[in-house]
Amino acid sequence: PNPRRVTMFIAEKGIEGIERVPLDLSVNEHKGEAFRAKSPLAKVPALELDDGRVLTETRAICTYLEGLVPEPNLMGADFEERAFIEMADRRVEWYLSAGIANCVRHTHPGLAALEQPQFPDFGASQGQKVREVARWLDQCLAGQPFMAGERFTIADITAFCALEFARGLMKFVPGAEGMANLQAWRDRIVQRPSAA
Repeated sequence: PNPRRVTMFIAEKGIEGIERVPLDLSVNEHKGEAFRAKSPLAKVPALELDDGRVLTETRAICTYLEGLVPEPNLMGADFEERAFIEMADRRVEWYLSAGIANCVRHTHPGLAALEQPQFPDFGASQGQKVREVARWLDQCLAGQPFMAGERFTIADITAFCALEFARGLMKFVPGAEGMANLQAWRDRIVQRPSAA
Protein backbone atom coordinates (compact mmCIF):
# COMPACT_ATOMS: atom_id res chain seq x y z
CA PRO A 1 0.00 0.00 0.00
CA ASN A 2 2.81 2.51 0.63
CA PRO A 3 4.05 2.69 -2.98
CA ARG A 4 0.41 3.01 -4.04
CA ARG A 5 -0.03 5.93 -1.63
CA VAL A 6 2.83 7.81 -3.32
CA THR A 7 1.59 6.88 -6.79
CA MET A 8 -1.89 8.15 -5.94
CA PHE A 9 -0.43 11.35 -4.44
CA ILE A 10 1.58 11.92 -7.64
CA ALA A 11 -1.54 11.34 -9.76
CA GLU A 12 -3.63 13.76 -7.66
CA LYS A 13 -0.91 16.38 -8.09
CA GLY A 14 -0.64 15.73 -11.83
CA ILE A 15 3.13 15.35 -11.55
CA GLU A 16 4.80 13.85 -14.60
CA GLY A 17 8.34 12.73 -15.31
CA ILE A 18 8.98 10.61 -12.22
CA GLU A 19 10.42 7.31 -13.39
CA ARG A 20 8.89 4.32 -11.62
CA VAL A 21 11.16 1.36 -10.97
CA PRO A 22 9.21 -1.75 -9.92
CA LEU A 23 10.69 -4.19 -7.41
CA ASP A 24 9.57 -7.77 -6.87
CA LEU A 25 9.08 -8.06 -3.12
CA SER A 26 8.15 -11.73 -3.38
CA VAL A 27 11.75 -12.55 -4.32
CA ASN A 28 13.21 -10.02 -1.84
CA GLU A 29 14.49 -7.71 -4.57
CA HIS A 30 14.06 -4.84 -2.10
CA LYS A 31 16.57 -6.54 0.21
CA GLY A 32 19.27 -6.72 -2.44
CA GLU A 33 22.48 -4.74 -2.27
CA ALA A 34 21.50 -2.32 -5.05
CA PHE A 35 18.25 -1.22 -3.39
CA ARG A 36 19.73 -1.20 0.12
CA ALA A 37 22.27 1.32 -1.16
CA LYS A 38 19.29 3.63 -1.65
CA SER A 39 17.05 2.44 1.19
CA PRO A 40 19.22 0.90 3.94
CA LEU A 41 16.21 -0.51 5.82
CA ALA A 42 14.97 -2.16 2.60
CA LYS A 43 11.63 -0.34 2.72
CA VAL A 44 9.56 0.82 -0.22
CA PRO A 45 8.93 3.31 -1.67
CA ALA A 46 12.03 5.40 -2.16
CA LEU A 47 12.37 8.59 -4.18
CA GLU A 48 15.78 9.32 -5.65
CA LEU A 49 16.29 13.03 -6.26
CA ASP A 50 18.23 14.47 -9.20
CA ASP A 51 21.18 15.23 -6.90
CA GLY A 52 21.42 11.55 -5.85
CA ARG A 53 19.90 11.91 -2.38
CA VAL A 54 17.15 9.42 -1.56
CA LEU A 55 13.99 10.02 0.41
CA THR A 56 12.31 7.05 2.02
CA GLU A 57 9.14 6.95 4.14
CA THR A 58 5.90 7.62 2.35
CA ARG A 59 4.93 10.72 4.32
CA ALA A 60 8.37 12.32 3.76
CA ILE A 61 8.16 11.66 0.03
CA CYS A 62 4.68 13.22 -0.11
CA THR A 63 5.86 16.24 1.91
CA TYR A 64 8.65 16.77 -0.61
CA LEU A 65 6.23 16.47 -3.54
CA GLU A 66 3.76 18.85 -1.85
CA GLY A 67 6.54 21.44 -1.61
CA LEU A 68 7.60 20.83 -5.19
CA VAL A 69 4.04 21.10 -6.54
CA PRO A 70 1.93 23.00 -3.98
CA GLU A 71 -1.37 22.75 -5.86
CA PRO A 72 -3.69 21.04 -5.61
CA ASN A 73 -2.99 21.22 -1.92
CA LEU A 74 -3.31 17.86 -0.16
CA MET A 75 -1.55 18.54 3.15
CA GLY A 76 -2.97 21.84 4.42
CA ALA A 77 -2.97 25.45 3.30
CA ASP A 78 -1.85 26.93 6.64
CA PHE A 79 -0.36 25.65 9.90
CA GLU A 80 -3.74 24.98 11.49
CA GLU A 81 -5.15 23.01 8.57
CA ARG A 82 -1.83 21.16 8.18
CA ALA A 83 -1.98 20.09 11.83
CA PHE A 84 -5.51 18.69 11.54
CA ILE A 85 -4.80 16.95 8.23
CA GLU A 86 -1.62 15.45 9.68
CA MET A 87 -3.55 14.25 12.73
CA ALA A 88 -6.13 12.53 10.52
CA ASP A 89 -3.43 11.05 8.30
CA ARG A 90 -1.37 9.76 11.22
CA ARG A 91 -4.45 8.21 12.84
CA VAL A 92 -5.28 6.40 9.64
CA GLU A 93 -1.65 5.38 9.07
CA TRP A 94 -0.92 4.15 12.59
CA TYR A 95 -4.25 2.68 13.65
CA LEU A 96 -5.77 1.45 10.39
CA SER A 97 -2.98 0.90 7.88
CA ALA A 98 -0.41 -0.47 10.34
CA GLY A 99 -3.01 -2.79 11.86
CA ILE A 100 -3.96 -4.09 8.43
CA ALA A 101 -0.29 -4.65 7.57
CA ASN A 102 0.32 -6.53 10.82
CA CYS A 103 -2.78 -8.65 10.36
CA VAL A 104 -1.85 -9.59 6.80
CA ARG A 105 1.84 -10.14 7.52
CA HIS A 106 1.11 -12.48 10.40
CA THR A 107 -1.94 -14.38 9.12
CA HIS A 108 -1.63 -14.67 5.34
CA PRO A 109 0.20 -17.84 4.23
CA GLY A 110 1.44 -16.11 1.10
CA LEU A 111 3.49 -13.69 3.20
CA ALA A 112 5.15 -16.31 5.39
CA ALA A 113 8.35 -16.03 3.35
CA LEU A 114 8.49 -12.25 3.92
CA GLU A 115 7.50 -12.24 7.59
CA GLN A 116 9.48 -14.67 9.70
CA PRO A 117 8.46 -15.60 12.22
CA GLN A 118 4.73 -15.14 11.76
CA PHE A 119 2.61 -14.72 14.90
CA PRO A 120 -0.94 -15.71 13.88
CA ASP A 121 -2.56 -14.77 17.22
CA PHE A 122 -1.01 -11.30 17.05
CA GLY A 123 -2.16 -10.96 13.43
CA ALA A 124 -5.71 -11.96 14.32
CA SER A 125 -5.81 -9.46 17.18
CA GLN A 126 -4.65 -6.73 14.81
CA GLY A 127 -7.51 -7.62 12.47
CA GLN A 128 -9.99 -7.04 15.30
CA LYS A 129 -8.38 -3.70 16.21
CA VAL A 130 -8.58 -2.63 12.56
CA ARG A 131 -12.32 -3.19 12.66
CA GLU A 132 -12.62 -1.07 15.82
CA VAL A 133 -10.80 1.79 14.09
CA ALA A 134 -12.90 1.30 10.96
CA ARG A 135 -16.10 1.57 13.02
CA TRP A 136 -14.80 4.82 14.53
CA LEU A 137 -13.99 6.15 11.04
CA ASP A 138 -17.46 5.12 9.91
CA GLN A 139 -18.92 7.29 12.69
CA CYS A 140 -16.65 10.23 11.75
CA LEU A 141 -17.76 9.98 8.13
CA ALA A 142 -21.38 10.32 9.23
CA GLY A 143 -20.61 14.00 9.90
CA GLN A 144 -17.98 14.89 7.30
CA PRO A 145 -17.32 13.90 3.68
CA PHE A 146 -13.59 13.16 3.98
CA MET A 147 -11.13 11.75 6.50
CA ALA A 148 -9.81 15.14 7.60
CA GLY A 149 -13.01 17.13 7.13
CA GLU A 150 -14.52 18.94 4.20
CA ARG A 151 -12.03 18.22 1.42
CA PHE A 152 -9.93 15.44 -0.09
CA THR A 153 -6.44 15.22 1.44
CA ILE A 154 -3.50 12.90 1.97
CA ALA A 155 -5.50 11.29 4.81
CA ASP A 156 -8.00 10.02 2.24
CA ILE A 157 -5.19 8.59 0.12
CA THR A 158 -3.72 6.78 3.13
CA ALA A 159 -7.09 5.40 4.22
CA PHE A 160 -8.13 4.36 0.72
CA CYS A 161 -4.88 2.48 0.01
CA ALA A 162 -5.11 0.75 3.39
CA LEU A 163 -8.71 -0.34 2.84
CA GLU A 164 -8.00 -1.58 -0.67
CA PHE A 165 -5.13 -3.65 0.71
CA ALA A 166 -7.46 -5.04 3.39
CA ARG A 167 -10.18 -5.71 0.84
CA GLY A 168 -7.86 -7.94 -1.14
CA LEU A 169 -5.92 -9.76 1.57
CA MET A 170 -8.23 -9.61 4.60
CA LYS A 171 -11.47 -9.77 2.61
CA PHE A 172 -12.57 -6.73 4.61
CA VAL A 173 -15.49 -4.87 3.04
CA PRO A 174 -16.83 -2.15 5.37
CA GLY A 175 -20.38 -2.24 3.99
CA ALA A 176 -20.63 -5.98 4.59
CA GLU A 177 -19.82 -5.33 8.25
CA GLY A 178 -22.39 -2.57 8.78
CA MET A 179 -20.12 0.40 8.10
CA ALA A 180 -22.22 2.15 5.46
CA ASN A 181 -20.51 5.56 5.74
CA LEU A 182 -17.03 4.12 5.33
CA GLN A 183 -18.22 2.03 2.37
CA ALA A 184 -19.87 5.04 0.71
CA TRP A 185 -16.65 7.06 1.22
CA ARG A 186 -14.57 4.24 -0.31
CA ASP A 187 -16.96 3.97 -3.25
CA ARG A 188 -16.59 7.73 -3.92
CA ILE A 189 -12.80 7.63 -3.70
CA VAL A 190 -12.48 4.65 -6.04
CA GLN A 191 -14.08 6.82 -8.74
CA ARG A 192 -11.19 9.29 -8.68
CA PRO A 193 -8.78 8.90 -11.62
CA SER A 194 -5.86 8.62 -9.16
CA ALA A 195 -7.41 5.46 -7.66
CA ALA A 196 -7.15 3.56 -10.98
